[in-house]
Amino acid sequence: MILEIVDFTVRPGTQVEFGAAVARGVQATIAKATGYRKHELQHCIETPERFVLLIEWETLENHTVDFRGSPAFAQWREIVSPYFAKPPQVEHFERA
Repeated sequence: MILEIVDFTVRPGTQVEFGAAVARGVQATIAKATGYRKHELQHCIETPERFVLLIEWETLENHTVDFRGSPAFAQWREIVSPYFAKPPQVEHFERA
């Protein structure tokens, strides 16, 4: 099991729209991907422009090869990237 952690900083004033875009984008793209298990979106209290998306994958390759190499990844980015203040940071963790 792999946990992908995506740290987003969005443009001020777009938090509500970004949250809706993530929900729409996950449903349309990520949730249909091979190896996807579940996700959750967290919104920072101290830094309102910051969100963290946690996605569980069966394997690292399900994210880095299967999803990122598919047309669905481009669709995902098209849905969420208009809200980015800077590129998101992505890291992968093994579940302990």
